[in-house]
Amino acid sequence: MPRVPEPADDTAQRFASFEGSYRIGVDDRVQITVWRNPELSVTAPVRPDGKISVPIIGDVEAGGRTPSEVAEIIKKRLSEYIRDPNVAVILTELRSHEFLSRVRVTGAVRTPRSIPHRQGMTVLDAVLEAGGVNDFASPNRSKLYRKVKDKTEVFEIDLGDILKKGRLESNYLLRPGDVITVPERLF
Repeated sequence: MPRVPEPADDTAQRFASFEGSYRIGVDDRVQITVWRNPELSVTAPVRPDGKISVPIIGDVEAGGRTPSEVAEIIKKRLSEYIRDPNVAVILTELRSHEFLSRVRVTGAVRTPRSIPHRQGMTVLDAVLEAGGVNDFASPNRSKLYRKVKDKTEVFEIDLGDILKKGRLESNYLLRPGDVITVPERLF
């Protein structure tokens, strides 16, 4: 089975739940604990704008930050009201990675879908989950789009050859966040 070059920033590793490296995202839930101040300790969802609401200080930008960074921001803002606050931020639900750890199949397939990524998943697996190509597809012009660092790489997929001839040269292993597009034929 062909392999697309592995990017340096392995997506699976980025979503590892290390407190020091996990970046909080939309729809995650965090528990904010302020020692000796239970009335300020809350569990909060991260809103679509990336913010959480904290008693007394209001909204805090949590999206894209680590729990430690958010705790430091809350501590600094609470210090205007409380002497030397001790703040902990703990992730209680990791939901944002569910959005980021999916594979999308779009275009001329029977059921365009967003599919949870599974280890070992290939282009063929994803296309079959999307119901296969439809009657208007031009499968040998399909493409795989992959975000690598700050750019998007594009890989040609000979999907017709995979489906009809069993040629697996472009049946790439998929990674979370990949997008497969199957264009329509030109009439």
